[in-house]
Amino acid sequence: MTGNVSPDTYTLRPNTYTVRTGTDWWRVHRATRPVTQFNPVSVDAHFGGNRFDGTSYDPYEYLYLAADPATALAETLLRSLDFDTGSSMRLIPYAAVAGKSLSKVRTAELQLISLITEEDLAAVCQDSWLLEAEGDRYAKTRRWASELRAQAPGAMGLVWQSRRCRPRLASVLFRDRCGDNRLTGVPVPEFQDLGSPDGVTAVNQLLAPLRAAVVPPWPERSE
Repeated sequence: MTGNVSPDTYTLRPNTYTVRTGTDWWRVHRATRPVTQFNPVSVDAHFGGNRFDGTSYDPYEYLYLAADPATALAETLLRSLDFDTGSSMRLIPYAAVAGKSLSKVRTAELQLISLITEEDLAAVCQDSWLLEAEGDRYAKTRRWASELRAQAPGAMGLVWQSRRCRPRLASVLFRDRCGDNRLTGVPVPEFQDLGSPDGVTAVNQLLAPLRAAVVPPWPERSE
C-alpha cells in the first residue's frame, strides 16, 4: 500500500486533465449557501474531515464537485451506507437532504491533476489506495493532496473516478489556484429544495439505479 510511504519521498509527474470553458459540474450544498462557495474550514491534519480537504498545515479552501447530478448525490449521500437487509436498498435518512439543494457549477477552463486511470495514479507514484481509503486513513490522503499541490503548483484541483458512481468523475478545486471568478452557479429549479416532496422524488429517481432512496417523513405517494 503506497500510503505507508511519505509522498515527499517521490518525484511526482502528474498528468493533466483539462476542463473546458462552459463545462457543467454538480454539487449538493446547503440551500442557504451559494453553490460556488468554497469550504474555508481547515480540518485537523490527523482526525476527521474528508479525502482531500485543506488542513492547518496546508490551509487551502476547497470545493468538491461531480460530473453529473447522480454522482453528486451519490458522493454526498451514500458514504458508508450499507444495503438494508429487508429492502435490499440503501436507505438515506431524510435529514441528509433537508435544507439542501443540488445545483450546477459552470466553469471556465481548469487544469486539474488527473487521478482517473491507473496510468494517472502511477504518474504520481500511487495506486487505487489513494481513492479507496476511508476514515482514519484520510489523514494520509490529505497529505498526498498537499504534496501534489506542492509538486504541481499550477494545478487547480484533482479529478478522479467516483468510488460511489464509477466510472463517472468527481473532483476537488483549490480556491487559491482557481478563484471564484472561474465558477458560475446555475440554479436548477427541480433540485432547489431536496427536502420537499418533489425534491425527494427527483433525488430518488436519480438514485434508483444505485438501489438507494431517501426515506421521507410522510407517507409514500400512491401511483
